[in-house]
Amino acid sequence: MNNYFKVLRPGINSTFQDLGRFGLQHLGIVASGSMDQLSFCNSNKLVGNKISEGALEFAYQGPLLEMNGENALVAVSGKVNFNLIKKNSEIIKGKSNESFQISNGDKIDILSTINSVYGYFSIFGGFKIEEVKGSVSTLVKAKIGPNNGNKLKIDDKIFFKKSHQTNKSKKIEFDFDKDNTIRVMQGLQVHYFSKKSQDDFFSKEYKVTKLTDRMGMRLEGVKLENIVNKNIKSEGITKGSIQVPGDGQPIILLSDHPTIGGYPKIANVITADYDKLVQKTPGTTIKFKLVNLAVAENAFQDYVRKF
Repeated sequence: MNNYFKVLRPGINSTFQDLGRFGLQHLGIVASGSMDQLSFCNSNKLVGNKISEGALEFAYQGPLLEMNGENALVAVSGKVNFNLIKKNSEIIKGKSNESFQISNGDKIDILSTINSVYGYFSIFGGFKIEEVKGSVSTLVKAKIGPNNGNKLKIDDKIFFKKSHQTNKSKKIEFDFDKDNTIRVMQGLQVHYFSKKSQDDFFSKEYKVTKLTDRMGMRLEGVKLENIVNKNIKSEGITKGSIQVPGDGQPIILLSDHPTIGGYPKIANVITADYDKLVQKTPGTTIKFKLVNLAVAENAFQDYVRKF
Protein backbone atom coordinates (compact mmCIF):
# COMPACT_ATOMS: atom_id res chain seq x y z
CA MET A 1 0.00 0.00 0.00
CA ASN A 2 1.29 3.46 -0.88
CA ASN A 3 1.43 5.74 2.12
CA TYR A 4 0.95 9.40 1.30
CA PHE A 5 -0.81 12.64 2.14
CA LYS A 6 -2.77 14.37 -0.61
CA VAL A 7 -2.46 18.15 -0.49
CA LEU A 8 -5.98 19.63 -0.54
CA ARG A 9 -4.71 23.12 0.36
CA PRO A 10 -1.00 23.92 0.26
CA GLY A 11 -0.89 26.73 2.82
CA ILE A 12 1.01 29.98 2.43
CA ASN A 13 4.63 28.87 2.50
CA SER A 14 4.86 25.12 3.04
CA THR A 15 8.26 23.55 2.29
CA PHE A 16 10.35 20.59 3.42
CA GLN A 17 13.23 21.59 5.69
CA ASP A 18 15.84 20.02 7.92
CA LEU A 19 18.84 21.46 9.77
CA GLY A 20 20.40 22.86 6.60
CA ARG A 21 22.72 22.28 3.63
CA PHE A 22 26.20 23.27 4.70
CA GLY A 23 29.56 23.78 2.99
CA LEU A 24 28.28 25.23 -0.28
CA GLN A 25 28.14 28.97 0.39
CA HIS A 26 31.29 29.48 -1.71
CA LEU A 27 29.23 28.18 -4.64
CA GLY A 28 26.41 30.61 -3.92
CA ILE A 29 24.17 28.02 -2.19
CA VAL A 30 23.03 29.11 1.25
CA ALA A 31 22.42 26.58 4.06
CA SER A 32 18.65 27.31 4.31
CA GLY A 33 17.13 24.85 6.81
CA SER A 34 14.30 25.27 9.30
CA MET A 35 13.68 28.83 10.47
CA ASP A 36 12.95 27.92 14.10
CA GLN A 37 15.33 25.06 14.77
CA LEU A 38 14.09 24.27 18.27
CA SER A 39 10.46 23.92 17.12
CA PHE A 40 11.64 21.84 14.16
CA CYS A 41 13.65 19.49 16.38
CA ASN A 42 10.74 19.22 18.83
CA SER A 43 8.47 18.04 16.02
CA ASN A 44 10.84 15.15 15.35
CA LYS A 45 11.30 14.34 19.03
CA LEU A 46 7.53 14.07 19.43
CA VAL A 47 7.30 11.21 16.91
CA GLY A 48 10.55 9.47 17.86
CA ASN A 49 12.64 10.52 14.84
CA LYS A 50 16.23 11.68 14.92
CA ILE A 51 16.07 15.45 15.27
CA SER A 52 17.58 16.04 11.82
CA GLU A 53 14.82 14.16 9.94
CA GLY A 54 13.14 16.28 7.26
CA ALA A 55 9.83 17.86 8.27
CA LEU A 56 7.22 20.10 6.70
CA GLU A 57 7.56 23.77 7.63
CA PHE A 58 4.64 26.15 7.18
CA ALA A 59 4.16 29.87 7.80
CA TYR A 60 0.98 31.56 9.13
CA GLN A 61 -1.45 29.09 7.52
CA GLY A 62 -0.44 25.49 6.96
CA PRO A 63 -1.74 22.84 4.58
CA LEU A 64 -4.88 20.72 4.57
CA LEU A 65 -3.68 17.14 4.12
CA GLU A 66 -5.64 13.93 3.52
CA MET A 67 -4.06 10.71 4.73
CA ASN A 68 -3.94 7.66 2.47
CA GLY A 69 -2.37 4.50 3.86
CA GLU A 70 -1.52 2.84 7.13
CA ASN A 71 -1.89 4.37 10.58
CA ALA A 72 0.91 6.74 11.47
CA LEU A 73 2.16 8.78 14.40
CA VAL A 74 2.39 12.50 13.61
CA ALA A 75 2.91 15.80 15.41
CA VAL A 76 2.49 19.53 14.87
CA SER A 77 4.96 21.72 16.75
CA GLY A 78 4.96 25.43 17.53
CA LYS A 79 1.88 27.44 18.55
CA VAL A 80 -0.61 26.23 16.00
CA ASN A 81 -4.39 26.12 15.62
CA PHE A 82 -5.29 22.90 13.77
CA ASN A 83 -7.97 20.23 13.54
CA LEU A 84 -7.97 16.50 12.92
CA ILE A 85 -10.94 15.69 10.69
CA LYS A 86 -11.78 12.00 11.03
CA LYS A 87 -12.97 9.87 8.12
CA ASN A 88 -16.50 9.99 9.58
CA SER A 89 -16.31 13.85 9.50
CA GLU A 90 -15.85 14.16 13.28
CA ILE A 91 -13.66 17.18 14.03
CA ILE A 92 -11.14 16.92 16.87
CA LYS A 93 -9.33 20.02 18.08
CA GLY A 94 -5.62 19.50 17.60
CA LYS A 95 -3.03 19.87 20.35
CA SER A 96 0.33 21.36 19.40
CA ASN A 97 3.54 19.77 20.69
CA GLU A 98 1.81 16.45 21.30
CA SER A 99 2.00 13.45 18.97
CA PHE A 100 -1.17 11.68 17.84
CA GLN A 101 -2.41 8.88 15.59
CA ILE A 102 -3.80 9.47 12.13
CA SER A 103 -5.63 6.84 10.06
CA ASN A 104 -6.52 6.25 6.43
CA GLY A 105 -9.03 8.87 5.21
CA ASP A 106 -8.35 11.31 8.08
CA LYS A 107 -7.45 14.91 7.31
CA ILE A 108 -5.19 17.36 9.13
CA ASP A 109 -6.27 20.98 8.72
CA ILE A 110 -3.53 23.37 9.87
CA LEU A 111 -5.52 26.58 10.16
CA SER A 112 -3.05 29.13 11.50
CA THR A 113 -0.09 29.82 13.70
CA ILE A 114 -0.95 31.68 16.92
CA ASN A 115 0.94 34.95 17.60
CA SER A 116 3.86 33.42 15.72
CA VAL A 117 4.99 32.68 12.18
CA TYR A 118 6.36 29.14 11.75
CA GLY A 119 5.17 25.66 12.66
CA TYR A 120 6.26 22.12 11.75
CA PHE A 121 4.61 18.82 10.84
CA SER A 122 6.51 15.56 11.34
CA ILE A 123 5.70 11.88 10.92
CA PHE A 124 7.31 8.86 12.54
CA GLY A 125 9.80 7.34 10.09
CA GLY A 126 9.97 10.52 8.01
CA PHE A 127 8.76 11.58 4.58
CA LYS A 128 9.99 9.94 1.37
CA ILE A 129 11.86 12.93 0.02
CA GLU A 130 15.14 13.05 -1.87
CA GLU A 131 18.24 14.72 -0.50
CA VAL A 132 20.01 17.30 -2.63
CA LYS A 133 23.66 17.83 -1.65
CA GLY A 134 23.12 16.07 1.67
CA SER A 135 19.96 17.87 2.76
CA VAL A 136 16.20 17.92 2.18
CA SER A 137 15.95 21.65 2.83
CA THR A 138 14.08 23.57 0.14
CA LEU A 139 15.53 26.80 -1.25
CA VAL A 140 12.62 28.00 -3.39
CA LYS A 141 14.36 30.95 -5.07
CA ALA A 142 17.05 28.62 -6.47
CA LYS A 143 14.69 25.63 -7.00
CA ILE A 144 16.93 23.43 -4.85
CA GLY A 145 15.57 20.61 -2.71
CA PRO A 146 12.75 18.04 -2.73
CA ASN A 147 9.49 18.62 -4.61
CA ASN A 148 11.64 20.11 -7.42
CA GLY A 149 12.65 22.90 -5.08
CA ASN A 150 9.07 24.19 -4.87
CA LYS A 151 6.55 24.99 -2.16
CA LEU A 152 3.67 22.55 -1.79
CA LYS A 153 0.87 22.98 -4.29
CA ILE A 154 -2.65 21.62 -4.49
CA ASP A 155 -2.97 17.91 -5.43
CA ASP A 156 0.67 17.16 -4.59
CA LYS A 157 1.24 13.78 -2.96
CA ILE A 158 3.60 13.62 0.01
CA PHE A 159 4.80 10.04 0.41
CA PHE A 160 6.02 8.79 3.75
CA LYS A 161 7.93 5.75 4.92
CA LYS A 162 6.12 2.74 6.32
CA SER A 163 5.49 3.18 10.01
CA HIS A 164 5.49 0.38 12.58
CA GLN A 165 5.10 2.64 15.59
CA THR A 166 1.50 2.83 16.76
CA ASN A 167 0.91 4.24 20.21
CA LYS A 168 4.03 5.84 21.67
CA SER A 169 2.58 9.34 21.84
CA LYS A 170 4.59 12.06 23.53
CA LYS A 171 4.06 15.60 24.76
CA ILE A 172 6.57 18.46 25.11
CA GLU A 173 5.79 21.43 27.33
CA PHE A 174 6.70 24.39 25.17
CA ASP A 175 6.04 28.09 24.83
CA PHE A 176 7.71 30.81 22.84
CA ASP A 177 9.92 33.37 24.55
CA LYS A 178 7.68 36.45 24.62
CA ASP A 179 10.60 38.79 25.35
CA ASN A 180 11.08 41.24 22.47
CA THR A 181 14.74 42.01 23.24
CA ILE A 182 17.09 40.47 20.68
CA ARG A 183 20.74 40.13 21.65
CA VAL A 184 23.29 41.07 19.00
CA MET A 185 27.04 41.45 18.59
CA GLN A 186 28.70 44.33 16.75
CA GLY A 187 28.81 44.02 12.98
CA LEU A 188 31.97 44.39 10.89
CA GLN A 189 30.99 47.88 9.71
CA VAL A 190 29.48 49.26 12.94
CA HIS A 191 31.93 52.18 12.70
CA TYR A 192 30.30 53.23 9.40
CA PHE A 193 27.43 54.67 11.44
CA SER A 194 27.45 57.87 13.49
CA LYS A 195 27.78 57.57 17.26
CA LYS A 196 24.18 58.78 17.61
CA SER A 197 22.94 56.15 15.16
CA GLN A 198 24.84 53.41 17.00
CA ASP A 199 23.27 54.58 20.28
CA ASP A 200 19.83 54.72 18.63
CA PHE A 201 20.15 51.23 17.16
CA PHE A 202 21.03 49.68 20.50
CA SER A 203 18.36 51.57 22.48
CA LYS A 204 15.34 52.42 20.30
CA GLU A 205 12.51 50.12 19.19
CA TYR A 206 12.18 48.82 15.66
CA LYS A 207 9.02 47.44 14.09
CA VAL A 208 8.91 44.19 12.11
CA THR A 209 7.33 45.04 8.74
CA LYS A 210 5.26 42.90 6.38
CA LEU A 211 8.27 42.80 4.04
CA THR A 212 9.54 39.71 5.82
CA ASP A 213 10.07 36.16 4.52
CA ARG A 214 12.59 33.33 4.78
CA MET A 215 15.21 35.54 3.12
CA GLY A 216 15.05 38.59 5.36
CA MET A 217 13.17 40.79 7.80
CA ARG A 218 12.82 44.49 7.01
CA LEU A 219 12.53 46.75 10.03
CA GLU A 220 11.12 50.24 10.45
CA GLY A 221 12.37 52.73 12.99
CA VAL A 222 14.94 55.45 13.58
CA LYS A 223 16.89 56.06 10.37
CA LEU A 224 20.56 55.13 10.77
CA GLU A 225 23.10 57.64 9.47
CA ASN A 226 25.98 56.20 7.48
CA ILE A 227 29.03 58.50 7.73
CA VAL A 228 31.48 56.45 5.64
CA ASN A 229 29.94 54.73 2.60
CA LYS A 230 26.50 53.29 1.92
CA ASN A 231 28.04 50.41 0.00
CA ILE A 232 30.99 48.12 0.64
CA LYS A 233 32.80 45.55 -1.47
CA SER A 234 30.61 42.47 -1.51
CA GLU A 235 31.65 39.99 1.16
CA GLY A 236 30.35 36.76 2.63
CA ILE A 237 27.44 37.17 4.99
CA THR A 238 25.82 34.98 7.63
CA LYS A 239 22.36 34.24 8.96
CA GLY A 240 21.39 36.98 11.41
CA SER A 241 23.52 39.71 9.81
CA ILE A 242 21.84 43.12 10.07
CA GLN A 243 22.51 45.13 6.92
CA VAL A 244 21.66 48.80 6.52
CA PRO A 245 20.97 49.91 2.92
CA GLY A 246 20.88 53.51 1.72
CA ASP A 247 17.46 54.27 3.23
CA GLY A 248 18.88 53.78 6.74
CA GLN A 249 16.33 51.09 7.69
CA PRO A 250 17.85 47.78 8.89
CA ILE A 251 17.29 44.42 7.20
CA ILE A 252 17.98 41.22 9.15
CA LEU A 253 19.15 38.44 6.85
CA LEU A 254 17.42 35.14 7.60
CA SER A 255 17.86 31.48 6.62
CA ASP A 256 17.55 31.93 2.83
CA HIS A 257 19.83 35.00 2.73
CA PRO A 258 22.12 35.73 -0.24
CA THR A 259 25.61 34.33 0.24
CA ILE A 260 27.32 37.69 -0.32
CA GLY A 261 26.21 41.27 0.23
CA GLY A 262 27.40 44.80 -0.31
CA TYR A 263 25.65 46.78 2.42
CA PRO A 264 27.37 47.71 5.69
CA LYS A 265 26.43 45.51 8.66
CA ILE A 266 25.79 47.20 11.98
CA ALA A 267 25.22 44.03 14.04
CA ASN A 268 24.57 40.28 14.00
CA VAL A 269 21.85 38.41 15.91
CA ILE A 270 23.32 35.79 18.24
CA THR A 271 22.39 32.17 17.49
CA ALA A 272 20.56 31.72 20.80
CA ASP A 273 18.03 34.47 19.92
CA TYR A 274 17.49 33.62 16.25
CA ASP A 275 14.52 31.25 16.79
CA LYS A 276 12.84 33.84 18.98
CA LEU A 277 13.39 36.54 16.35
CA VAL A 278 11.92 34.65 13.38
CA GLN A 279 8.68 33.94 15.25
CA LYS A 280 7.97 37.69 15.66
CA THR A 281 4.98 38.66 13.53
CA PRO A 282 4.74 41.86 11.45
CA GLY A 283 3.80 44.82 13.63
CA THR A 284 5.82 43.52 16.61
CA THR A 285 8.33 45.98 18.06
CA ILE A 286 11.75 44.65 19.03
CA LYS A 287 14.81 46.12 20.71
CA PHE A 288 18.44 45.16 20.23
CA LYS A 289 20.80 44.55 23.14
CA LEU A 290 24.55 44.66 22.45
CA VAL A 291 26.46 41.75 24.03
CA ASN A 292 30.03 40.50 23.84
CA LEU A 293 31.36 37.15 22.66
CA ALA A 294 31.42 35.60 26.15
CA VAL A 295 27.72 36.36 26.69
CA ALA A 296 26.87 35.01 23.22
CA GLU A 297 28.80 31.79 23.87
CA ASN A 298 27.14 31.25 27.27
CA ALA A 299 23.73 31.91 25.72
CA PHE A 300 24.54 29.36 23.00
CA GLN A 301 25.39 26.72 25.60
CA ASP A 302 22.03 27.36 27.30
CA TYR A 303 20.30 27.16 23.90
CA VAL A 304 21.78 23.80 22.84
CA ARG A 305 20.76 22.23 26.17
CA LYS A 306 17.14 22.58 25.03
CA PHE A 307 17.61 20.13 22.15
